[in-house]
Amino acid sequence: MQTQPVVVWSEIPVSDMKKAVAFYNATFDWQMTIDESGPNPMATLGSNMETTSGHLYPGKPAAGNGPTVHIAVPDRLEDAAIRCRKAGGTILGDIVTIPPGRFVYAKDPDGNSIGLFEPKAA
Repeated sequence: MQTQPVVVWSEIPVSDMKKAVAFYNATFDWQMTIDESGPNPMATLGSNMETTSGHLYPGKPAAGNGPTVHIAVPDRLEDAAIRCRKAGGTILGDIVTIPPGRFVYAKDPDGNSIGLFEPKAA
């Protein structure tokens, strides 16, 4: 049985870093900033490089659906979906319940496929 996370990092291409950071901060209640210390600008999801996570980077989003990155929300899924819409995202379909929690598919303003995920209460 796998003991380490299967997915350890994700990268989401965006056309406008400032707009994307504003969208993800609003949707997930984060305080991400753009880090320009490396060869390319990036914004670490949730501002935490000490855990399994990912980052936004300047790039061209995949045409069509592309891969879907599911990201944990800090509160109720319904509240995060409202924030997502207000920030310029699109909610796709209904909430899906699975054994570890609930999620809903969404698209960010660039059309990247994301899942808003609410873990099951312990």
